[in-house]
Amino acid sequence: MIIKNEDVQEIVVEIPEGHKHIRTTIRLKSGQEFVFQEATISNLLRAFITIKTHPQKTSIRLVSKRLDELKPGYAPWQLLEED
Repeated sequence: MIIKNEDVQEIVVEIPEGHKHIRTTIRLKSGQEFVFQEATISNLLRAFITIKTHPQKTSIRLVSKRLDELKPGYAPWQLLEED
């Protein structure tokens, strides 16, 4: 699926009431709705900025992995860079 600007009805970025983290909701004109947690968008942005600014990298692959050893406050599921 390729989502073009003309397919998007709206994008809402907010901290929902009672929450601490940002949620991003993308609503398409077709009625489909995608809600992303802050960590997912943060990983996407980190990868995007790396590709946009790195002099040689042309791709990054992020893979979902469950970690057993975590820093305090981190979720067990993380999107990690993979070769």
